[in-house]
Amino acid sequence: MRARAKTSRSLQTLLTVSDRRDCMRKIHFVSLTILGLALVGCAQTDTSKQTAKSDVAAAAPVTALARYLPEFTASGELVLPKNFEKWVYVGSPLTPNALNGGKANFPEFHNVYVEPVSYDIYQKTGVFPEGTILFKELQLTLPQQHPDGSRDEPSGRGYFPGKLNGADVSVKDSKRFPETHGWGYFNFNHGEPKAATAKLKAAADCADCHTANAKKDMVWTQFYPRLDH
Repeated sequence: MRARAKTSRSLQTLLTVSDRRDCMRKIHFVSLTILGLALVGCAQTDTSKQTAKSDVAAAAPVTALARYLPEFTASGELVLPKNFEKWVYVGSPLTPNALNGGKANFPEFHNVYVEPVSYDIYQKTGVFPEGTILFKELQLTLPQQHPDGSRDEPSGRGYFPGKLNGADVSVKDSKRFPETHGWGYFNFNHGEPKAATAKLKAAADCADCHTANAKKDMVWTQFYPRLDH
């Protein structure tokens, strides 16, 4: 009887130890599983954060653009501004030949662009900063079909942009151009291709007309709502 009781206690002890081991293994497995899920969750969270940051970065506007300033040759000629077509477009006045006695001084659309950082400064201060560049690309109208120079297109009768025809550029530099109220005027051909550099125009060719008629600081802001304030 004693032997049987001893054997029974031994079996119980073994079972208890075995049960404990099983329990510990289960606890260990569950712990690892929880830890694994936690790590996956962290990884997913980090990935989500990175994705969100990437999305924000992609959607954020570029606010620190490098300002493009006028470049001059050793002889004082202005270098044709680079990438002007990516600048801020403000308007396109038009003076066709047919409405100006058959020969207008500028028989084209005047597509005007402003260097972006100078434009931003002007919008904040109301003043064109030193170094401002206004680029006027000239563009002929399509051939006329009517005596007034207009033509018929699907949208109606009017004037429609045709071939490019050179460019005029004005630069604000009070030290360089004190005699023309701080602005210099340059022509890069009335035709294509545009010249690589241009000499300063005489005051009678450009500046005098701006002095007499431009609304603000030698600029025809009256024709460009984004500048007229």
